[in-house]
Amino acid sequence: MSKTEIRLKGEDKTRLLGACLKDICVSYVLAQKRALLVYLNGDLGAGKTTFCKGLIRACGFSGIVKSPTYTLVEPYSFSDFNVYHFDLYRLMDSEELEYLGIRDYFEKTAICLVEWPSKASDVLPLADVTLNFVYASDLRVVSIESAVFETSQLENIKYKFD
Repeated sequence: MSKTEIRLKGEDKTRLLGACLKDICVSYVLAQKRALLVYLNGDLGAGKTTFCKGLIRACGFSGIVKSPTYTLVEPYSFSDFNVYHFDLYRLMDSEELEYLGIRDYFEKTAICLVEWPSKASDVLPLADVTLNFVYASDLRVVSIESAVFETSQLENIKYKFD
């Protein structure tokens, strides 16, 4: 398991982290031809959605990146892959995800960004990458754990924020 911790000051740096992770995420899904599950944990306002916006914009999406708080999922299609942004905060019962066909999303060549994965831990598969967002005085501390990325890949991203 590869791990690193990155300190971010402000929303711009949080979006930049998403943009920086985009390259290794896209490379992974294209090489493996399968979904990459990225779980995002943290309190309300910790930067999860801001991170997603940075990643989705870096993929080349030029429209409005909407928060899927009420729709549960927002899809973004690109030429060779998709990004599915899930927000499970308002999920009352994980059974709702079964009606959505949640498993189908995880069988595609896609990056699946899942905010609040603990709300559906009984339905979701294990994460490939987990980001934990925590406030620390005037900045955010993001710890990244990955079962699929090399430590050197994560350290190269961290280096951009030191």
